[in-house]
Amino acid sequence: MTSWTNALIAFTFLITAYFVLWNVSQIAMSPLAIRTLWRHRLRTIWRARRLPTGVAVPPLVSIIAPAYNEELTIVESLRALLALEYEPREIVIVNDGSTDRTLSLMQETFQLVPAPLAFDQPLPCEAVRGIYRSVSEPDLVVIDKQNGGSKADAVNAGINAASGVLVLVIDADTVLEPDALDRAVVPFLEDPATVAVGGNVGIANGCRIEHGRVTEVALPASWLARFQIIEYMRAFLLFRLACASQNAVVLISGAFGLFRRDAVIAVGGYDRTAIGEDIDLTVRLQRHFRARGEPMRIGFDPNPLCWTQVPEDFRSLRSQRYRWRRGLLQTLWRYRRMIGNPRYGWVGVFPLPFMAFFEGLGPLLEIGGIAVTVVAAALGYLNWKYFGIMIAVSVFFGIAVTLLAVLLNDVTSRRYMRGPDLVLFLVVAILENVGYRQLNSFWGCIGTWQSMTGKGGWGTMKRRAFRT
Repeated sequence: MTSWTNALIAFTFLITAYFVLWNVSQIAMSPLAIRTLWRHRLRTIWRARRLPTGVAVPPLVSIIAPAYNEELTIVESLRALLALEYEPREIVIVNDGSTDRTLSLMQETFQLVPAPLAFDQPLPCEAVRGIYRSVSEPDLVVIDKQNGGSKADAVNAGINAASGVLVLVIDADTVLEPDALDRAVVPFLEDPATVAVGGNVGIANGCRIEHGRVTEVALPASWLARFQIIEYMRAFLLFRLACASQNAVVLISGAFGLFRRDAVIAVGGYDRTAIGEDIDLTVRLQRHFRARGEPMRIGFDPNPLCWTQVPEDFRSLRSQRYRWRRGLLQTLWRYRRMIGNPRYGWVGVFPLPFMAFFEGLGPLLEIGGIAVTVVAAALGYLNWKYFGIMIAVSVFFGIAVTLLAVLLNDVTSRRYMRGPDLVLFLVVAILENVGYRQLNSFWGCIGTWQSMTGKGGWGTMKRRAFRT
């Protein structure tokens, strides 16, 4: 037996083990996700949801939204924030050195006037050029600052200026559900050890937005956006619900994250050198409190608390996936001592090893498997029967997991289970396996190379105006 044959057999076993373990992990996570979702539904009865308005002094929430060249969506996003039902709250928009009409549109629409404020700055950020308040909306504050080259820098400026005990960090193009804060604040009132709460994120592409609210949910015409909808459902519901069941959430999306302000300041705020600032902060919070043996909880609400745009062109999607890949690898390397370390509880035992193996190595193994398969077929070494079984099993489980995620998503939102949408989701779940997943794995390999060579940068992101 030649060394080439031995290497081929060894790599085949590795790929087989990867697919088997991935499918087993999805099956194992499903009951945990379902149990967590069921318990959440039992807790969020009418009385629990009205808890924030039933306490004597509800916590003040500062909503922080960094904005850089967001002229297409900033007005609608701000109207959605102003339409929130929760009180008391303040809205802090951080104009991060925009070069378009972001600031002028806010000035014209919301009658902003200069209002110098003095406040401590415990977190590092670039210089603030001006502070404005709205004449028509007293809760609105706009911070105009020099561009810091990262969302982390802008959010730190917003946290410095925030008055709230809790800070909600979102993206400027995020549209919140009217009761989003009422839902997200509940875990803080139920358990004083709660330091953060994340929420489910819906895709706004194709939806109708009127007066800052989602009035009609519809699937987008873009196939790229449709593929991303089912990606978000899998990531936000299966994995994060399973993590939440063990108090082991390691990623609160930058689109919606409610934090205790003092906890964020205690860990140094958002790291301006972090590529994936959201996952970096979440893991750092877990490490900080667990290393000190202090009680802590990071919650996750499976309800769609907000809606955000996803890229509909290949260039923007590619840039996003490169950045996500670099951010993931940077985080895994920074906190490598937590991986498999029982000192950090379930965080070290389950989600971090899962991410290191399936997300860290996954794209390399998948693209490597494709390359080896092509070479083996060309040289006559490929066992076509074994290859066919592997592909069939992988696609079957992939579709099953996707449809389960769609079902769980609809349990919380009842948005997509209409007949035509369900049929289209089935088609999308099948077609995703033909080209789209392989393209993402290829981009993951390039992102890995960029990470190894020290490439940085946010990348380009093409925005679209909301459908009204």
